[in-house]
Amino acid sequence: MRPVPSVKTIFLSDIHLGTRACQADRLLDFLREHPAEKLFLIGDIVDFWAMSRSIHWSPPQNTVVQKLLRRARHGEEVVFIPGNHDEALRDYCGSVFGDIRLEQEWVHTTADGRRFLLVHGDEFDQVTRYHRWVAVLGDMAYNLLVRINHWLSWVRRRLGRPGYWSLAGYAKSKVKSALQFVFDFEASVTAAARQRGFDGVICGHIHCARIAEVDGTTYVNCGDWVDSCTAIVEHRDGSLELVRWTEPVAQASLLRAAA
Repeated sequence: MRPVPSVKTIFLSDIHLGTRACQADRLLDFLREHPAEKLFLIGDIVDFWAMSRSIHWSPPQNTVVQKLLRRARHGEEVVFIPGNHDEALRDYCGSVFGDIRLEQEWVHTTADGRRFLLVHGDEFDQVTRYHRWVAVLGDMAYNLLVRINHWLSWVRRRLGRPGYWSLAGYAKSKVKSALQFVFDFEASVTAAARQRGFDGVICGHIHCARIAEVDGTTYVNCGDWVDSCTAIVEHRDGSLELVRWTEPVAQASLLRAAA
């Protein structure tokens, strides 16, 4: 049996429990391989928006909740920062439930001394803030693309095509307005962190995992667990790594992006 790796901190966002698109099996696989000292859940962990239309709560999703609670109970520091899809929980920020802390935002200091602002990021999305009905329609369209992608993935496997391909990711890369939205979001969230004196920001919301320097500020986005299956981990030396967990453990690819 190969040794289980241990990291200092894990950052996850946009799991969207309660939906068919949630890839709970892959997330469980990732969590089994990554014990840590701290775990940050940076918004949209439970999708109350989608659950208001229909609920899909599978046994693996239930196991995800149990595993998170177990990790907190066994001494791992777990902090939950609600996003727009689980915004109902923002009324309880400052409380502790099952050893998991709910907070509006958080400040995390890495092992190498850098200070990061942790926020979900929806407050920097003008559509979500001021045109909620447009955001809901966009969310429904995105979920449709993800569900279609599951069928395409099955066809690709039957045809012997290797690797993981994302229809939603392909659409984003080809639509200029979507790309501009991503760039505007990155610029806005990093500017806010810089103005408050932070070295960087760690967020979620837009389902585009990335570690980059934006005007001298480190921008980190955790991605999601409905399409790309990505997480950010902090190693013992304080370096940050973007992990893509789109294949079984034996084939999982680790894309190192030291910041």
